[in-house]
Amino acid sequence: MNKSYNVSDHVKKIIRSLPIKFRAKVTSIQEADDLNKLILESLISSLKSHEIELIGDEHAKYKSIALTSKEKYAKAIQAVESEQ
Repeated sequence: MNKSYNVSDHVKKIIRSLPIKFRAKVTSIQEADDLNKLILESLISSLKSHEIELIGDEHAKYKSIALTSKEKYAKAIQAVESEQ
């Protein structure tokens, strides 16, 4: 039995096959778009841009920032003031 698949079948199959990290994006696509009218190229473009954002977020998570404590800052100011 040969079954032909239309674009909406492919869209739904792609959405079901995505990993869990795409869940928020999938939900937003499902709520915003009629999956029967969604163009496959549009879906793929949207998913690619989301994946780029996820990769950027992963890299940003590992960037460290140095914060100075207020106590150290206050002691440094007192030391400078006492020298004057």
